[in-house]
Amino acid sequence: MQTISNPPINWSRLRDIISAHQRFLLTSHVRPDGDAVGCEAAMSAILTALGKDVLVCNPFSLPSNLQFLDPQRKFVRLGKEITAEHLADRQVLIIVDTSAWAQLGAMAEVVKRTLALKVVIDHHVSNDDLGAELFKNEEAEATGRLVVELADYLGVDLTPEIAQAAFVALATDTGWFRFASTTAETLRSATRLVAAGAVPDKLYHQLYENDSLARLQLIGRALTQTRTEREGTIIYSWLRRADFAAVGALPSDSEDIINLLFSVNGTQVGLMFVEQPTGGYKVSLRSRCEVDCSVVAGQFGGGGHRQAAGVLLNEPLEAAVEKILAAVYQAMSRT
Repeated sequence: MQTISNPPINWSRLRDIISAHQRFLLTSHVRPDGDAVGCEAAMSAILTALGKDVLVCNPFSLPSNLQFLDPQRKFVRLGKEITAEHLADRQVLIIVDTSAWAQLGAMAEVVKRTLALKVVIDHHVSNDDLGAELFKNEEAEATGRLVVELADYLGVDLTPEIAQAAFVALATDTGWFRFASTTAETLRSATRLVAAGAVPDKLYHQLYENDSLARLQLIGRALTQTRTEREGTIIYSWLRRADFAAVGALPSDSEDIINLLFSVNGTQVGLMFVEQPTGGYKVSLRSRCEVDCSVVAGQFGGGGHRQAAGVLLNEPLEAAVEKILAAVYQAMSRT
């Protein structure tokens, strides 16, 4: 597969790290999406194919629509199926699809205290100092694309298991290939993954056609609470913990609701405020104009991409909305 790294990622260095060690730990960000879980599943299969001892440990349980990526239930949750002490024998810790402390949740302490060599494979613009060696390409449409690039470099065949997980990563982070990040090379990569065993219609069904009634009702609440600003160029909504409780929805049920808001004609910036179980609001930002979401989110300690980013604000809803809208107004005035 044609490499997309520019400047090139030093895969030879990561190959040397993998060759020199046996026990690996994989993790990713809280509020996981298809790219995060797909990368973990694909990386686990790649390392296993190389004869490595692999453990996938996260600060979350897998969302119901992504559980099919772990059919043997090998993924474990920190503090539930495993403790930090049981991770002490790992020689290499690989963090996929994030470079931010705030997104590591309970795994942040493990990352801080571990004696393992730390590696980050990621495509996000934002970057904290995790004390890790970075293997990043901010122009990549999905971290899953980089994982496949690594598999090629390592000479690991794309099995159906790897292809399925990588396709989920690629497809979900490009909005099923409709986002502006989708290129001709993206589609060529998808074609290759399909040829290796990924079945798009079955994957789409697993991801998007297995909603619970609770999620459907939660979406209804978010749509009912939708508001617009600046003559409809900004659209936003919110979900409080009470909304989740009222319909029996899970925290993961709010995933992708922002894309429904962003489908309204004339929208240039979309915002979704979701109250977290531990307090505060996760804010998702989307842009189809010159507003750089990563810059707006970065003002409050968040990050992401130009057209999609996120941030956690430990504020009441009204204050969070006011702060984010003010930052968006300012960003729009500069465009």
